[in-house]
Amino acid sequence: MAGQRRSTGAPSLGDVARLAGVSTQTASRVSMGAANVRPATRERVLRAMNQLGYSPNRAAQALRRGSFKAIGVLTQQIQRTGEAMTTAGVVEAATDAGYAVSLVQVDQPESDDMREAAVRLAHQAIDGLAVVQAGRAGPEHLALPPTMPVAVSDSALVGYYPSASADQAGGVRAAVEHLLGLGHRAVHHVTGPEGSQSALIRRATWAASLREAGVAVPDPLPGDWSAASGYQAGLRLAEDPGVTAVFCANDEMALGLIRAMHERGRAVPRDVSVVGFDGLDLGEFSFPPLTTVRQDFKRHGREMVALVLEQVDSGPMDGSRSIMIPTELVLRGSTAPLGQRD
Repeated sequence: MAGQRRSTGAPSLGDVARLAGVSTQTASRVSMGAANVRPATRERVLRAMNQLGYSPNRAAQALRRGSFKAIGVLTQQIQRTGEAMTTAGVVEAATDAGYAVSLVQVDQPESDDMREAAVRLAHQAIDGLAVVQAGRAGPEHLALPPTMPVAVSDSALVGYYPSASADQAGGVRAAVEHLLGLGHRAVHHVTGPEGSQSALIRRATWAASLREAGVAVPDPLPGDWSAASGYQAGLRLAEDPGVTAVFCANDEMALGLIRAMHERGRAVPRDVSVVGFDGLDLGEFSFPPLTTVRQDFKRHGREMVALVLEQVDSGPMDGSRSIMIPTELVLRGSTAPLGQRD
């Protein structure tokens, strides 16, 4: 009977069109995600697809239009706040452009795991790859076809592939100069993990900023991005009455450090000024509110998608294509002039 699913074989696009009461061409446009279909018609076609159990042949569509309409995403530890927010930016931008996203996580980028993950993504019918975080892995760890559009963010891959990265050095300099400008004669530092390129940049810029100001560079304390590691560093720093200013490599460690200072009787900012990095929303609601360097994680993701799609249209670009995203020092209540009392 017309409008009913045929008794044998998978449903065809023609079956969908008949059930929805539209032309096969219209059903095809809906199947391919085209924008030039009226909402009511699109809804009718989608209901027909769902009723019949129709699944578009993505491979055949890709051959016709030269695109899979999918972007691969490779990251290290998506449970980390920055990676999660950057990935969210990738997903939002890809969705807006009508692209699906395939995600692969690699715990140890500087190993064969990275190469295997990249190869796995390359064989999942994607048009390009966004590398959200790859630690200190180099291009030798990312074995991809030379024609594959790739975009990267803050990592050792910057310079080898088109990139969208935060002005981390500018942000760190602003934080250190702020603390020195308040009269602090030393600025201590809680670092991110050794395997993070972002952490290494922040540590190196902190040290360089102090040397340029003629200030001694104290030994940094190791952290791992977690609030717990900031708390442990804070317990150690609280024992030294000469510590009056601390720059933490991210907000979560800064919040852990503030708690440790409070527990050891060191008031923030009366006794110790603290600056974080990232500009997470929760910093505004800590006590005291956290002075921090804000970066736009979601913009990193959106810019990477734009770089990938630009290459899909025009061909691969080299690593000289770089987008530097500004950072901003946000002044709140966790910093104060040296010696200032409530």
